[in-house]
Amino acid sequence: MSFFKRLRDAIVQKSEAVTQKFTDGLAKTRDLLVEKVEDLVRRYKKIDENFFEELEEILITADVGVNTVMELIDELRSEVRKQKIEDAMDLQPILSEKLVALLKNDDSMDAGLNIEDGRLNVILFVGVNGVGKTTTIGKMAHMFKQQGKKVLLAAGDTFRAAAIEQLEVWGDRVGVDVIKHQQGVDPAAVIYDAVQAAKSRGVDILLCDTAGRLQNKVNLMEELSKVHRVLQRELPGAPHEVLLVLDATTGQNALSQAKTFGKSAGVTGIVLTKLDGTAKGGIVIAIRNELNIPVKYVGLGERMDDLQPFDPEQFVHALFAGLIAQETEGEQQPEA
Repeated sequence: MSFFKRLRDAIVQKSEAVTQKFTDGLAKTRDLLVEKVEDLVRRYKKIDENFFEELEEILITADVGVNTVMELIDELRSEVRKQKIEDAMDLQPILSEKLVALLKNDDSMDAGLNIEDGRLNVILFVGVNGVGKTTTIGKMAHMFKQQGKKVLLAAGDTFRAAAIEQLEVWGDRVGVDVIKHQQGVDPAAVIYDAVQAAKSRGVDILLCDTAGRLQNKVNLMEELSKVHRVLQRELPGAPHEVLLVLDATTGQNALSQAKTFGKSAGVTGIVLTKLDGTAKGGIVIAIRNELNIPVKYVGLGERMDDLQPFDPEQFVHALFAGLIAQETEGEQQPEA
């Protein structure tokens, strides 16, 4: 059975609405990456060094990441030799299969959120300003409410008055209370109050915003360390997740932010926003492969339910949807 058919069969078992969200949300990346790959394999009847050089350039342009691209190209060269592949068209499903393998988490790495019934679950959100952190918190609050969870928000970004106001707007929209202080107050004091409020109200999930300035990284990391200490003192085991929010449209800059926060803030997972607004969705592959931190959620649009758990098969299916459809049509053609 071909890889594309196996992928299509796997997707059939999943929600049609979610499949459509991935397909729509990755349209720009599909136009840049897959259409160029299709054009490339049509132009090269035989695979040679020029073919690999062009493929390398296409993948780097889609922000797959130089290190990841080099590994991928080496693996493809090896497959070409091993399987004695000559026709470039035969390389497309192999490339797709390699991408799914790169995106899948190790068995030891859970891509789901560490949420348990019967306890107060604390999720800390980190990331620079402008990446969609507050919007992500709002959408996640909506998601948990839809699941019947009792949710509380903590406005821990006290550096900017606008951040507190924006979180309040989301709280009103979703129907969730926000614990806040005045601008300039110690963020750890806000988080402390939020934990006490969450305990007294029987809250299931506490979502905590934090400041996002990197200009003074030392202060920011000290603030985050203090927030961690307060949480661990008041609620042993917390935070249960530290989610780094990254803006997919910034490409390699997102990768460098992930390296900065990943080392300093105890990041357990990544939320990649604005995938629908960029042709450089390959950054998902670079982050997953080069940092070994699971991408847990992706933002695929503006609507409240467009924040979706990341699914490697849905991601690759959305990229290669056109080719999969062509193969399906070919199978359905009656023999002459």
